[in-house]
Amino acid sequence: MHGTDRERLRRTFDQAAATYHHARPDYPDQLLDDLVSVTGLDRTSHLLEVGCGTGKATLPLARRGLRITCVELGPALAAQARRNLEDFPRVDVVVEGWEDWDGPTGAFDLVYAATAWQWLDPTTRYARAAALLRPRGHLAFWDADHVFPPGGDQFFAQIQPVYDEIGQSLPDGASRPAPGELPDRRAEIEASGLFEVVDLRQYAWTLTYDADGYLDLLRTFSGHIAMTEANRGHLFDEIRRRLAQRPDPRLRRAWGAVLHVAQRLG
Repeated sequence: MHGTDRERLRRTFDQAAATYHHARPDYPDQLLDDLVSVTGLDRTSHLLEVGCGTGKATLPLARRGLRITCVELGPALAAQARRNLEDFPRVDVVVEGWEDWDGPTGAFDLVYAATAWQWLDPTTRYARAAALLRPRGHLAFWDADHVFPPGGDQFFAQIQPVYDEIGQSLPDGASRPAPGELPDRRAEIEASGLFEVVDLRQYAWTLTYDADGYLDLLRTFSGHIAMTEANRGHLFDEIRRRLAQRPDPRLRRAWGAVLHVAQRLG
């Protein structure tokens, strides 16, 4: 993604602050359990979360009693995160872009990002994380991606012509990965020269959405937020119409995640 597009799109999420927390999927408990186990986190650890949004990944870690500093670019998202995390005094939410935040050097046991790493400057993100980590500290990140199991819901193929109609066709060569087959960033991590990959694990889960729930989810995606009102309205009308024609007016969306855990060298 070009730098100017990345910067423009990552700032759209703040418009979805009111919807984001209930619309976005929770991460699998096993993913978070594995993160804690692999990195050896305990109540003495200090975590830094980059791009916490409304606290989707923060909350389950805060419930484990962990100390977390969250840096969030969007003021509306950060305000929602503070409300969601008000019962956890060991969590602090800072409103600032991570690249501009004057954080303490070498202070953190874990730097992590849940569905946010891709939005950070790829030319500086590994060096920035390494500088903020204690010696042998860990970096972890994961996304929540659409995956396509064999025999999965055909709705997404059926609705693609509407995306094509409004100029939102899939890029040439775009893949539809099956669960457990998402690409990982091992080579990118190792190429930084700053980290050693210590764990890569894939997770998959499926959620069912009615029309309202699915449209709320789409309202949290940067590409849909950035659409013209006319295109978004046409797309959403078609999704409602086509789901209403189903015997069961719901869809099943399969999700996948790759947990990357790396340790700082030196």
